[in-house]
Amino acid sequence: MSDGALIDRFLEMMAAERGASRNTLAAYRRDLEQAAELVRGSLGEADADDLRKLMADYRTLAASSAARKLSALRQFFAFLLDEGERTDNPALDIARPATRRPLPRILTHDDVERLFAQASEEAEGEAPPAHAVRMLLLLELLYGSGLRASELVSLPRRAVAGGREFLIIRGKGDKERLVPLSERTRDALDRWLPLTTDGSPWLFPSAKAHLSRVRLFQLLRELAARTGIDPAAISPHVLRHAFATHLLEGGADLRALQLMLGHADIATTEIYTHVDSRRLVELVNRRHPLARMDGVDVGASSS
Repeated sequence: MSDGALIDRFLEMMAAERGASRNTLAAYRRDLEQAAELVRGSLGEADADDLRKLMADYRTLAASSAARKLSALRQFFAFLLDEGERTDNPALDIARPATRRPLPRILTHDDVERLFAQASEEAEGEAPPAHAVRMLLLLELLYGSGLRASELVSLPRRAVAGGREFLIIRGKGDKERLVPLSERTRDALDRWLPLTTDGSPWLFPSAKAHLSRVRLFQLLRELAARTGIDPAAISPHVLRHAFATHLLEGGADLRALQLMLGHADIATTEIYTHVDSRRLVELVNRRHPLARMDGVDVGASSS
């Protein structure tokens, strides 16, 4: 069977069985078709030496890009193995390029409090401007619920569920999850809903459809400038990152955070665990069973 036919079958499986998104499928196709062009002979019949030579061709790429291409190859050959087209997965013998996921910029608790103080002040009064109430709700949802920018701007009105205690989010891979809403967020939501366009299916409607990601980015930077914070330090993802970081600092469970963020792999959530090392030492000293086996709080000892 030709490489093209094998790639098509692999992508059909990824779509049907794993629910891969269009963008994911397109990326896999690009990587595999490029590999088929570069490999010596048929990609479907390649051995580990062929793949090492192929990865050598990728040495000028960023480590993250080469790692992504190797991941595509591993999954492709795993599929061929499952389908009986091969008896091995040669990509497993290839070392993964060393990568380090960069951490997003960090907002301090003080920065967040200043942003909310500014947004709350602008939305005060009996008849505040609609755009000010919208900004306050956007901020509440980004920092209070950790939504992705794309998830936030495209929220349908029907996403509000459970007596307004939860949002139903359709995230990456078209997967749904429930995100809890704080009392503050519910209050902002109650103020915003009467101000939205009648008949619009979107929670944040605009002239054409819903608020765009670009406009959300602009609104956040404008708010930061009015607050006296460097606009370059603010973005929707920075606020999502602050949500995760500050929850972990407060003792949140990593698994619960994974569910709220909508991460398929908990390894992705673990990038948010860059909490202060001294705090981790204190946590072990105070909470680990060994610290209390003799009835002594090790964290309080003066040794």
